[in-house]
Amino acid sequence: MKLATLRTTAADGTATTVAARVEGDSLVTLPRYADVGAVLRAGALGVVGQAGPHDAERLPLASADMAPVVTSPGKIVCVGLNYTAHIQEMGRDLPEHPTLFAKFADCLLGAGDDILLPPESGTVDWEGELAVVVGSRVRRASTDEARAAVAGYSVCNDVSMRDWQFRTKEWLQGKIWADSTPLGPVLATPDEIPADAQVTTLVDGVEKQRGDIHDLVHDPVHLVRYVSTILPLNPGDVIITGTPGGVGHARSPQEYLRPGQTVTVRIDGIGELTNRTVAERVS
Repeated sequence: MKLATLRTTAADGTATTVAARVEGDSLVTLPRYADVGAVLRAGALGVVGQAGPHDAERLPLASADMAPVVTSPGKIVCVGLNYTAHIQEMGRDLPEHPTLFAKFADCLLGAGDDILLPPESGTVDWEGELAVVVGSRVRRASTDEARAAVAGYSVCNDVSMRDWQFRTKEWLQGKIWADSTPLGPVLATPDEIPADAQVTTLVDGVEKQRGDIHDLVHDPVHLVRYVSTILPLNPGDVIITGTPGGVGHARSPQEYLRPGQTVTVRIDGIGELTNRTVAERVS
């Protein structure tokens, strides 16, 4: 099953969002739920997967205006240095424990939204990643509890302002810029993900990254266990699992995003994000 969050307009002209179920090339809206996070918080993932009284109108998938798949996660926990190739290209040792940082809801974009390039950074980089979406509350989860708590997966582009990221030993300030992080286009339940699924990043159609999403130093179940030891994970929370090799910062010469480029991140079994880069206008 795949679920999405759409931007819509209410009868009074107010902008709003609604969850929807993907059926082939269509979307069936679920007006009881404002986004996929609301579906998860209601414990309704198993209910909305089939036609029922929660269904409303059918819309074409191709023209949908996708919001972030979870619009306001309570937590967005990110993992750095979690693919061997990326660890090596950044000149780091394999970590014994996950390297964690955070993002916030203000960072998030929909699958087709513009990525804003702030005038304060000239080193904006791409990072295609698998995102884990939590479906049930867990604290100090066992392996079985952690596996059961994974509602599904999505695609993320952890756009990073490298000059700000490396100003200090802590990365946070290079990772939390507003309107910088596409998340979507859908939540895909675990059964949708093929065993050989790849994450691929392209810039203007040129492949920059490719990696096996199962080739993580710390896999999704371990990450749910680890993070839930620190604090509770709740339905709709997101864990972004790290990027494979091929980021612009590690290339020779280094490459960074410029206005007018198109960045695509796709993961087999889930879908793709395609976002244009736009210079942010500052008044």
